[in-house]
Amino acid sequence: MNEMTPKTRYEIAVVHGDGIGPEVCEAGLRTIKAALPDEGKLAFREYPAGARLWQETGVSFPEETFNACRDADAIFHGAAGLPEVTAPDGTEPGLDFGLQLRFRLDLYANIRPIKLHPGVTSALRHFEPGEIDYVILRENTEGFYAARGGGNVVRGEIASDTSIITRKGTERIVRKAFELARSRNGAPRDGRKRVTCCDKANVLRSYAFFRRVAREVAEDYPDVELDFALIDAMTVHLVKRPDFYDVIVTENMFGDIISDLGAATVGGIGMSPTAEVGDDNGFFQAAHGSAPDIAGRGIANPIGTILSGGLMLTWLGERHRDNALIDAGARIDRAVGKVIRDPGLLPGDLGGTATSAAITDAVCEALAG
Repeated sequence: MNEMTPKTRYEIAVVHGDGIGPEVCEAGLRTIKAALPDEGKLAFREYPAGARLWQETGVSFPEETFNACRDADAIFHGAAGLPEVTAPDGTEPGLDFGLQLRFRLDLYANIRPIKLHPGVTSALRHFEPGEIDYVILRENTEGFYAARGGGNVVRGEIASDTSIITRKGTERIVRKAFELARSRNGAPRDGRKRVTCCDKANVLRSYAFFRRVAREVAEDYPDVELDFALIDAMTVHLVKRPDFYDVIVTENMFGDIISDLGAATVGGIGMSPTAEVGDDNGFFQAAHGSAPDIAGRGIANPIGTILSGGLMLTWLGERHRDNALIDAGARIDRAVGKVIRDPGLLPGDLGGTATSAAITDAVCEALAG
């Protein structure tokens, strides 16, 4: 990450997206503004992209929007795509916004915190808040997803996509995992700073290569333990012993799958924030989709997007050595933890009845208090 000096003003490109995207995005923006005492420190600029735009114009991600995102200090997003809006090949053009950003801006690190907050009952009933607190670091530009748009279907009988894993891509994501582990407090179970490499090295050469490169990088971090888990076993471990994990690093598709599994153990993907970062750009959104079936009803869970706003402030603050932003990011996390202790402020996906507006209001009040 390229460190810079603090700025008096940061430009944030905002794309509301589809379905519940505008609702949760607005909730996130409200809390970001409430967390910062200096109202002029962030300048928010809105740009169009998504499935609805594709329906109207035939373009889901205008070049003007891409240029604005590339040049902004950070990108903040609601949600993308509508399942009923598909291209002739069956893919969803609304998803191009996030996918193109990843590849064109080289956002190689998908950072997914999995944290059980107070007030949330885990599906793993015997784990308490504080006992599930790890980060999944997913390589974001390689694997099978690098083949998007380039796969083959032959005579309607054979379909193929190619997975790509490179030394450069593996080295940088594993190194980021070790750096992240150094900055954390270790695994809840034993306090050990630990990086777990999740792969399928016992079957496929590409994953054996991923594991071999991870071992090489680990030699530079003798203070952090290196651990390994096969992807099939990992789906069991994240249910049986999630408190063992600190930072999990894996390739693109495996990371996509286990991050949703992890989210299910801490309240669901509505609680799950995401940061997708490279050396020069950062993109922040919740892990969930656009949920068009509940759009406009005011019941969408805004917490994942609110927490993503906190991740954005933390990333910007660390990148620019700006303590005001770092503090604001931490305050958002604490405010969410305070609010969801109240059963009357739990959203529907956590068994409550609170509206998105009520939850957002409460988080803003906690930030003001």
